[in-house]
Amino acid sequence: MNGESLLTLWRDALAVTAQVTAPFLLAMLAVGLVVAVLQAATQLQESVLSFAPKLVAALLVAWLAGHWMLERLQRYAVASFARAAENAREQQEPRSW
Repeated sequence: MNGESLLTLWRDALAVTAQVTAPFLLAMLAVGLVVAVLQAATQLQESVLSFAPKLVAALLVAWLAGHWMLERLQRYAVASFARAAENAREQQEPRSW
């Protein structure tokens, strides 16, 4: 593996990680803001009131977007293994000087 292929592998890994975690992060941000506003308005500072909605939102995101996330991770894994096999074949080919 040369430096360029390793750099491409890392760049793709970071892109897939960002794509897969974005739905969770955005849902937690939205739910956290709504709960914080409601807690400030009602002056209730109960920890369960901030945890339970986030848990429900995370489960909902996993249920709604889980298939897409797994499919995206599968495509990345297949492409990475194919790239590794291609690099291994290039390493084993006899070189003509």
